[in-house]
Amino acid sequence: MEITTNKLEAYIEVLQPEINDYINRLDKEKVVEACEVISESKRNHGRVHITGVGKPSHVAEYIAALNSSVGTPTYYLDTTEAIHGSAGQVIPGDVVIAISNSGQTEELKRTVESLKRLGAKIIGVSGGENSWLKDHSTVFLLAGVNQEGDDLNKPPRISIIAEIIVLQCLSILLQQEEQLDLDKYYQWHPGGALGESIKNLKEVGTQ
Repeated sequence: MEITTNKLEAYIEVLQPEINDYINRLDKEKVVEACEVISESKRNHGRVHITGVGKPSHVAEYIAALNSSVGTPTYYLDTTEAIHGSAGQVIPGDVVIAISNSGQTEELKRTVESLKRLGAKIIGVSGGENSWLKDHSTVFLLAGVNQEGDDLNKPPRISIIAEIIVLQCLSILLQQEEQLDLDKYYQWHPGGALGESIKNLKEVGTQ
């Protein structure tokens, strides 16, 4: 079977308008509200955790690493393992970011219920505008799209990008609250090409 670019081109044609539409609909005030919830928790020595079901679990791991690198230590929490003991990493006053494409997944429901009983605040992220997760979140960030970009319209592709976008927006506000500068960032990221580029900038600045 010959491989053509027809489906790829169709995906790209759907991708741009879907993402543009999502960005135009993004509720910036809700992102600010989520940042305020996290900032309040941090002031009271609370911590941030992030969990996700299925493909969003990989988004959760990325955002945990991103947040941690810009001044908000964020701990990945496996959704399934949470109800088998891992919820013990969460204490009253902590914040948990919970990501789910539908916002209706049974594993996530049980985990969120357990975390709320422990005294955690929930920042829900989902494409389910009228979902269970929205109804059980302290703050809800909509990450919904109409099309995933293929004939099945089921495998999460564009919806994953929407989740990343809204959580990157949150990370920008958290970084701003931290008043992060290059010196502090370098302390956390001295390695690799990125660390080397900062080191070179610092050396140039002292000359």
